This record gives sequence, structure tokens and C-alpha cells, in this order.
Amino acid sequence: MVSSESDERLESYGADIGARSRPIPRAREWLLVEGDRVVVAALLLVGVFVVLVVLHDVGVISFVNSNSVTRVASGMIAGTFSLVTLVVSINQLILSQEFATAGSAQKRLESVIGFRADVADEASVAASPVSQTKLLELLVESIARDAAAVEDAVADHDEEVRRAITRYTNIVQSETGRIGETLEHTSFGTFRAVLAATDYDEDWQLYVGTHLRRAYDASLSPTATERLEDLLESLKLFHVAGEQFRTTYLQRELTRFSQLTVYCGVPAILSAILVGLLYADVTGPSVNIAVLPYVSIGLIGVVLSPLTLLVSFILRTTTITRRTASTGPMLPQKGPEEGPFDVSAGDGGMPDGKAEPTREERENR
Repeated sequence: MVSSESDERLESYGADIGARSRPIPRAREWLLVEGDRVVVAALLLVGVFVVLVVLHDVGVISFVNSNSVTRVASGMIAGTFSLVTLVVSINQLILSQEFATAGSAQKRLESVIGFRADVADEASVAASPVSQTKLLELLVESIARDAAAVEDAVADHDEEVRRAITRYTNIVQSETGRIGETLEHTSFGTFRAVLAATDYDEDWQLYVGTHLRRAYDASLSPTATERLEDLLESLKLFHVAGEQFRTTYLQRELTRFSQLTVYCGVPAILSAILVGLLYADVTGPSVNIAVLPYVSIGLIGVVLSPLTLLVSFILRTTTITRRTASTGPMLPQKGPEEGPFDVSAGDGGMPDGKAEPTREERENR
């Protein structure tokens, strides 16, 4: 018999992006992935401004030495030029991936057409949707339908087989329902849609389904085996579609970042120049000494705007990449002992009684 403890270990060990409930982890998730990148960059600028004002008010820093300020301004000009140049180079690198010869373009087109044909066959529709979000919705519906078919196919099996398979299909249907509702109210290009695709743990479900398929190979009827294979195939197709969706979104995100950096780059360079010019008069600063520190701090904030954009965008892209850096059921972000099945060579049985980490332990990783 499969114990209830073993049943619980069939639950997802996936990326858990956005799955934080406590205040501090939730705030961290908003900062890293959920928050609008422009808003995050603006908050970082406000934080820098507040810190500089406080340091000035307590006497830690000052803006009375013209030589020091002009040297800082020169460094900011050089740094901003370098940052903008680097971002433009990254943008050119992204664009270069879109250039292709006729042969490469034909192979790319044929692979896309072939994939869409596979999705249409698996979902039993005439043609797969053009919209990537709708395509993911269709695959989610196909996964839910296949999971229900597997559950029906094992209804007359032994209790051990029926209990394990039903537990698995219930989890799959619950997850597809949650992701399906999110995708239904989103559109392509929004991070909410990417978050939904990333949050769905098809790799883990594929792993568990493959294990159950092999563990109960002799006990499953031909119909149940066929239905389970259909479910695994739908999960594979969702994985491919999700990877393409994430890749396309990240390309658009990095292109948007390049545009915003160029927009902010010119004002940043002009602000850095203006900081130096404020102290260029031989008679001293050309602004009233009482407001000079705050004017300088404000200009410094403008100079740092490209840097805060870089920080906010890179935080999201690197977090998504790190948490989804896998091909199939390989989860490098997890610990080596995490998993519901304790297996060894030649062992085709179900998992032993090894306890899974608690949800709190998984959230803190």
C-alpha cells in the first residue's frame, strides 16, 4: 500500500516562483520578479536619494569641495557612457539572433510548424492557436483532460495502483485549474502570463508520472498505460511551449530595458555634466549654498537612473533563469536529496518512507 505520507510526496518541488505567503518572502518576491521593473528602479532611486540626504544632514558627506565634486562628476560621465554602450551592445547581440540565412529560417519555420502540428494532434483540434498564451491555455486543457482520462482508466485497478495514480492526477488537475484561470485573464507580453507558465511545474509532474508509469507497468491495463502516455506527452509539449514563451518574453524584456536605458542615458550624462558645471565658476558654486547639496543629490539621482534600471531588470531575468535552469525533470536549484522517490539501480518499487521537507523549509531555500 502507498501510505498517505508517500502520497504527500507526490506534490510539486518546483520553482515556486511567486509562491510566498509571509511578508518578508513576499516582499522579496515582489522585488525580484513580480514588481514592475520601472517602479522598482524608481524606488531604488528614491532610496539612494534618501540615503544621501540623511548622510548629508548628519555630516557624513558634504558638497563644498569643488575639486572633489568635479572629479565625481567626471567619473559619473565616464561610467554612464560605458553603461549605455554596454547596454547597446547587449541589444545588438539580442537582435543578431533574429538574423538568419534562408536555410536557417526555413529550418526554424519547419520546426515551429511541426511543433504546432504536434500540439494540434495532442489537443485534438484542427489547428493550434497563433497566440502563445492561447497555446499554453490549450495545452493546460489537454493536460487536465488527459489526467481525468487516466483517473477513469484506473478506476477498476487494485487499490494501491488506483490510490497512487488518482493522487497524482488530482494534483495535476488542481494545478492545471489554477494555471488555466491565470492564463485566461492574461495576454502575451505581460509578466503575469510568464509567471503563470513558469509557476506550472510540468517537469516535476513529468518526473512523477514517468516513475509511476514504470513502477506500475505490470499492473496497469493497456488503456491506462496509453492514457498515461498521452498525459506525459502533453506535459512534454507544455515544457517546450513554456521554454519558447520564456525565451521570447526575455528577449522582449531585454529589448525594453535597452530602450529605457537609452532614454535615461542622455539625461543622465547631461545631469553629470551639470553637476560639474555647478562648481565650475571661479567664485564658487552658482547655486545658493543652502540648496546646493539637494540640487547635487537630485542630479546624482538622475545620473544613477540607468544603473537602477540595470539592477531592476537583471534581478528579474537572472532570478527566472536561475529558478528555471533545467531541461526536463532536472531541477538544479534543489538540494541533492530532494525528491519523493528513493531509488537505486534495479529498484522499480515505490518510494520508501523518507519524509519530505516541510513547506516552510522549501520556501526558505
